[in-house]
Amino acid sequence: MEHVLQRQDISALLIAGPTASGKSALALELARDLGGEIVNADSMQVYSVLDRLTARPGAADLDVVAHHLYGHVAPATAYSTGIWLDQATEAIAAIRARGALPVVVGGTGLYFRALTGGLSQMPEIPDALRTQLRARLESEGVETLHGELARLDPKMAQRLRPADRQRILRALEVVRATGRSILEFQGRGGAQIVDPLTARCMVLEPDRALLHARINTRFANMVEEGAIDEVKQLISQNVPPPHPAMKAIGVSQIAGYLAGRHSLDEAIALASAATRQYAKRQMTWFRNQLDERWEKYNHK
Repeated sequence: MEHVLQRQDISALLIAGPTASGKSALALELARDLGGEIVNADSMQVYSVLDRLTARPGAADLDVVAHHLYGHVAPATAYSTGIWLDQATEAIAAIRARGALPVVVGGTGLYFRALTGGLSQMPEIPDALRTQLRARLESEGVETLHGELARLDPKMAQRLRPADRQRILRALEVVRATGRSILEFQGRGGAQIVDPLTARCMVLEPDRALLHARINTRFANMVEEGAIDEVKQLISQNVPPPHPAMKAIGVSQIAGYLAGRHSLDEAIALASAATRQYAKRQMTWFRNQLDERWEKYNHK
C-alpha cells in the first residue's frame, strides 16, 4: 500500500469497515509505519473468551504495536457504548501522552459516532433492569415490550417498528430507569474526543464478491483454530442468553452443533451466512451514517 499519510498532519486515524474487510491488517500496517497504537472499536472484540470467534488480533500482531480494549471484559459483564467511550477516552489520552498516534479500528459504527461527538448523552441503566428487560424480550417477545413502551412512552413507540427489538429495548430501558422519554435525551451531542476535521477517517468498502469469499473461508478457519472450545467455555459460564456476548456470530451455531441439532458443516454454513448478512448491515450503516469526512477505501 502506498502511504499518503504524514504523522504530523493528523490528530488520530479512524478506520471503520465491515467484518472480514481487512481493517485490522490495515490498522496494524499504518500504526507500525506512523508510530501509532491501536484502540479497538468493535463491540464483540471487547469480550474475553471469544478470541478466535471475534477475530481478535493474535499474539504476533500484539508484538508489532500496542493494542488497547481487546478482550478485557468478562462475557457476563454489562457493557455499553458509554463505558467504551470512557475507556477509549482514557486510552487515547495515554497514547497521545506517550507521543504516539491513536489508531482506532473496528466495525461498530456507534463507537465512532460517540468518539466524534455525535452520540446523544444517555442516562445510566441499572444492570438489574437491563438484564430483566433482555430476559423478557426473549421469553415474552418484542410485541409485549412494544406494548409496554406504548403505555409508558407513546410518542417513541409510534416512531418504532413493532419488530425493532433493539430500539424498543433501549427506549424501554430509558423510560423505566428515568421516567422520561428517550426523545428527551436524543439530540444532545456528547463531548468530541476526536475531531474528525483533524483526524484521518477511513471507511473500507471491499468488493462484495471478495468479501463473501473471505467470510466463507474465515469461519471454517476459526473452527480449526479453537472456536468450538471458546463456545464451550462461554456456555460453562452460564451467561444469560440475552447478553450481547451470547449474540456473537458463531455462538448459537456452534452451540447448536454441540447440542446435536445440526452437523459441524451445517454450523459453519449457518455462521458464514449470518456473517455475510451482518457485513451487509454494517456497510449499509456506514453508507448512510458516515458523512463526507470519511474517505472510502477499497483495501484488498
